[in-house]
Amino acid sequence: MTEPGKPVNRGNNLDPWYHHYAQRTSGLSASEVRALFAVASRPEVVSLAGGMPFVSALPKELIATALDRVMSEQGAVALQYGSGQGIPALREQILEVMALEGISASADDVVVTTGSQHALELFSKLFLDPGDVVLAEGPSYVTAMVVFRSFQAEVDHVPMDEHGLIPEALREHIRRVKAAGRTIKFLYTVPTFHNPAGVTLTWERRLEILEIARDNDILVLEDNPYGLLYFDERPPAALRSVEQEGVVYLGTFSKTLAPGFRVGWALAPHAIREKLILANEAAVLSPSSFTQLVISQYLDEADWKGQTDIFRGVYRERKEAMLSALGEYLPELKWTNPTGGFYVWLTLPDYLVSKAMLPRAVKELVAYTPGTAFYADGSGRHNIRLAFCYPTPENIRVGIRRLAAVINGEMDLLDTFAGTGSLDAVRLDRNSAGLPSDLP
Repeated sequence: MTEPGKPVNRGNNLDPWYHHYAQRTSGLSASEVRALFAVASRPEVVSLAGGMPFVSALPKELIATALDRVMSEQGAVALQYGSGQGIPALREQILEVMALEGISASADDVVVTTGSQHALELFSKLFLDPGDVVLAEGPSYVTAMVVFRSFQAEVDHVPMDEHGLIPEALREHIRRVKAAGRTIKFLYTVPTFHNPAGVTLTWERRLEILEIARDNDILVLEDNPYGLLYFDERPPAALRSVEQEGVVYLGTFSKTLAPGFRVGWALAPHAIREKLILANEAAVLSPSSFTQLVISQYLDEADWKGQTDIFRGVYRERKEAMLSALGEYLPELKWTNPTGGFYVWLTLPDYLVSKAMLPRAVKELVAYTPGTAFYADGSGRHNIRLAFCYPTPENIRVGIRRLAAVINGEMDLLDTFAGTGSLDAVRLDRNSAGLPSDLP
């Protein structure tokens, strides 16, 4: 019974406002990556989990000089509200950055955002209705899926292999989704140094995928945080370099400068750009003038291309350390060999489950991200994403050795109990485990 005049509490024991939330909040959940950060930040743990740039490779004096110049010469502007589209000077400089990816564009079509993650959220807000379908690689960037689900969309994963998204699989998924009467709003892709798989879409496939998208009237959202961080040869030019009207391109300074500035951008066709500006103003009024001006000053005075070369060398050394350690400690397994970016995608024998092993790994003082974090449908149980960007080469080696101890311990445990009969159906010979050529 409720006393007259008293409000009815329709919540639950933990949250009295549970039933007041908008329906779309049911799609909000903490990613497995986020949950790992608290553990991985402990100094005794070697974290191969988070894709944190090695910002210590950025000389502090470069940023200090830019900060000093901004405050001494443009302090009043830096501390004031700005344009919802972003500072014109920085947008012009962003064109120089994108030109290295083969992109020719106008500064008028660039919208500066609070990191490219913000651009992804704004774009999704503009396009997604409940029940819409987003096509994405399988696996796909974990937080993108969180964003899509927050707008009550469903992610349909298209298979990929060592050459990136498979065009024929894309055709088949489009046919299947359309036959079911579902609405495909866009294709989300990280074609260059993919997160989490580390692979790069070939030039031939880029052209074919753009043709498929045009034929089916599907917009492409190209997310490219890592494109300038190649190790030896430049990757193929961006999808946006070929297709202007059918591709929205997302970029960021988080990987080639520092994530703490929270400055990214979207390059979009004119009509979409106008709506992105309105959405940006509705969300944050204006991106930070201060951080934009600091980055603009850095790009104007520092040898930013030379600094990007330094980052490439740092990450190349770390990748080589990781692959060397994997070859020594886990030679029976399979992994990708990225030519840039931050990540290696490890495939376990299909009788091991990466998420189930994680507590033991943390106990052994190594952290990784289970493959299930990168799928919306529970796939990836036998995969692990390993990030080589942040730990030193020495710590990477230590981390892989600890990880190998965990994996081998799980294998030995299964070997021990397989003779009882209960595990015979799932047990495979460790030396002949089925490892498909395509990524699951």
